[in-house]
Formats: sequence, C-alpha cells, structure tokens
Amino acid sequence: MESFQDFLTTQIPHIDRGIFAVDLALTAILILLLGVVYNRYGSAMSNRKEFSRNLVIVGMTTMLIITIVKSSLALSLGLVGALSIVRFRTPIKEPEELAYLFLSIAIGLGLGAGQRAIVAIGFGFIAGVIWLFNFRTATVEEQGMHLSISSATPVPGLLDSIVSVLEEYSSSVRLRRIDETSEIFQGDFSVSFEDFEQLKNMKDALRSMDGNLDVTFLDNRIA
Repeated sequence: MESFQDFLTTQIPHIDRGIFAVDLALTAILILLLGVVYNRYGSAMSNRKEFSRNLVIVGMTTMLIITIVKSSLALSLGLVGALSIVRFRTPIKEPEELAYLFLSIAIGLGLGAGQRAIVAIGFGFIAGVIWLFNFRTATVEEQGMHLSISSATPVPGLLDSIVSVLEEYSSSVRLRRIDETSEIFQGDFSVSFEDFEQLKNMKDALRSMDGNLDVTFLDNRIA
C-alpha cells in the first residue's frame, strides 16, 4: 500500500504549456484593462500608473502559483509553509488600492483555475459597477482638484482651522487622508471650485492662517 509520504512525492502536476500560455496572456490583458479602469476612475493620491503596473505583476504571479499547485497536494502544503514566513512591511494607506489589488488577485486565481468564462463575466460586471458609481460624479470630479496641505510645525486645532477655510472657499470638500503627529501634519483633500477666484481666495486664506503651511493643488485627472 502506498504510504502518505510516497503519495506526496509522486503528485507532480501535468501542465499543458499551450493552455498555460493562453491563460497567462488573458491574465495580463484583463489586468491591463483593470489598470485602465483604475487610472480613469481611481481617486488615490499615490501614483496610479505605477500602482497599476504592479497589479499586472501580482495577478500574473498569482495565476502562475495557482496553475502549479492546483493539482498537487504536496505543492499546496509547500505553498502554505512558504507564505507563513512572508511578511509585507509596506502598509497600503488607500482602501481603494487594496480593493483593486484583491481584484487583480481574483483574476489570477480564476484563470489559474481555468475558469475563463467566470473571470471574464465577473470582471466585466465589476468594471460596469465601477463605471456606474462614477457616472454621476464624473463632471464634478473633472472640475475638482486634489489639495495637499502639510506643515512641519503643526499647532493644536490645525485640522479644524483648515477645514473651516476649505468649506468657506470651495463648493465641496472631501477628506482623503490625514497623517498627524507631534512633528508633522499631512492632509489630502478633494475640493471643487466654481471659478478660479475661489481657488485663489482659498490659497490666500490658508497662507494668512499659517505661513508655514505647504499648499499644493493637483489636477484631479493627473495620475
């Protein structure tokens, strides 16, 4: 009778190279399309083009791993052991980045398992939902801007003062991210204006409030 150890050592998966190449190419294509969606509709303050390139690597790597281990219990157990010693030290500050990262992994998992139709349907549906979520706010977002405010000498109540100025001189304000310690303040906002005069008045008000503030306006369409 074959022992369990012999069973593990003889479980060597057979992988059709042609099918693997096709699935790998499909993975790259779908995630490149995902990157287009992310660059068009994403709102993260980080470099979206650079992050979308990383999505391709993550998705294709996931597809490769699943293809190799899906028919081998031994390799699956080895994968669990390998992942148990992996530590990711870089935090993802934008929840949106995490969502797209999971989607790229899902594409790799599905195509690695040979579920082409399911992956294509799921990706198309999710992309459609993303488009619908952004359809109503597209005009506002195109007219809006990203505002980054930082200070190396933050004072108590700085955030409240900044928000008051933003609400007074802009049509809409949305807080994107806030990093605050005793030594540094960093705030990222999405703001929109009816005209250039509002932007100028806001900038002047922020400067008069605290001369040490670093204020940067960035076009919302720039990745």
